[in-house]
Amino acid sequence: MLDLNYVRENLDAVKTALRNRNFPIESLEKFVALDAERRRIIGEADNVNQIRNSSSKEIGALLQAGRREEADAKKAEVSDLKNKQSELERRRDESESAMRDLLSHLPNIPAPDVPVGVDESANVEIRKWGEPREFDFEPLDHVDLGEKTGILDLERATKITGSRFAILNGAGARLERALINFMLDVHTRDHGYMETLPPFLVNRKSLFGTNQLPKFEEDLFHIKDERGFALIPTAEVPVTNYHSEEILDAKDLPKYYAAYTPCFRSEAGSYGRDTRGLIRQHQFEKVELVKLSLPENSVEEHEKLTANAERILQLLGLPYRTMILSTGDMGFGAVKTYDIEVWLPSQKTYREISSCSNCGDFQSRRMNLRFKRAGGAKPEFAHTLNGSGLAVGRTWIAILENYQQADGSILVPEVLHPYMNGLEKIEVQ
Repeated sequence: MLDLNYVRENLDAVKTALRNRNFPIESLEKFVALDAERRRIIGEADNVNQIRNSSSKEIGALLQAGRREEADAKKAEVSDLKNKQSELERRRDESESAMRDLLSHLPNIPAPDVPVGVDESANVEIRKWGEPREFDFEPLDHVDLGEKTGILDLERATKITGSRFAILNGAGARLERALINFMLDVHTRDHGYMETLPPFLVNRKSLFGTNQLPKFEEDLFHIKDERGFALIPTAEVPVTNYHSEEILDAKDLPKYYAAYTPCFRSEAGSYGRDTRGLIRQHQFEKVELVKLSLPENSVEEHEKLTANAERILQLLGLPYRTMILSTGDMGFGAVKTYDIEVWLPSQKTYREISSCSNCGDFQSRRMNLRFKRAGGAKPEFAHTLNGSGLAVGRTWIAILENYQQADGSILVPEVLHPYMNGLEKIEVQ
């Protein structure tokens, strides 16, 4: 959530940022009107309070002078003023609540170096790693490869649940588990993250904290009972909220967390897009990286987090490119986002496998996550960062397609051999 005072004092800059994000500015105009009304009410309430205080002194003087009838009349006036002040306070609270609600719907302000553009066409490639493999045969996609090797069953998953679900069997299931363990080992052993296993259900307050609510209500799978829980769309939600409503010691920052979880998304409005195979599923698995940082260090921590995610692809030998997202393509809560895209031979293009974002203090304001420096300083809002390290299912896809052989078998990347009980190739059945 944006800082109220920042919005109030930088209206033109906020309007420009919203336009750059293709976001309507009408809500900002409503904010300005509510802010003016709130200030008027506060001024009127202050005036009423002054009159009440003055009248109270008069009542005391009248009583001392034995002028009880006049004192009683003045008491009635004070009582009316008290009721009026209560009404003004109610109206002030309503204005402030409406202002907070408007702020909760405004996206974050992009960093100055984020490219301005209406959509993904304005994204900018900043680096590439690895060369796409030249095949001497027509490469298959992951669905055909999975069926030939017997490791992927979409038909029975649809029978059991519905479309956009999958069953992995045998070496396919083992490969998924191997990738999870491999990613967690690299991030905890080499990159300094602490592994955590959070709940897979969260409450509405946590979803608001990481800005899934109110904007992305329809993308969630809700539990229909009085508790209001929802299945997590990403481990970012429970892990970032781990320290919500807390004041941390500045010396304990940064904090690094790595979490494996299943993720659940309804993909509302995305029907017809990437419906073949595992690209866009309702249930998928991720290893998520979350950082809590001092404000002055979050830019550097963002670069490091992105490099940590890239390292997984390098160790797996999978070609990728890293893009900086434009203002029109970046996420609601991000100050700046890098997308890491892995090469998929069947599509002859790069596809997103990780989105690494610096959210500044946007999320920490929503969840009241603060830290305190030494010397009696006032608490400040921490900066939050997150990114996939990596999306496990899309990594699974990339391995099948990039390591496929002419007969449909799949070589297992060398770094995964220990995690696959020494299996070096997934054979055709």
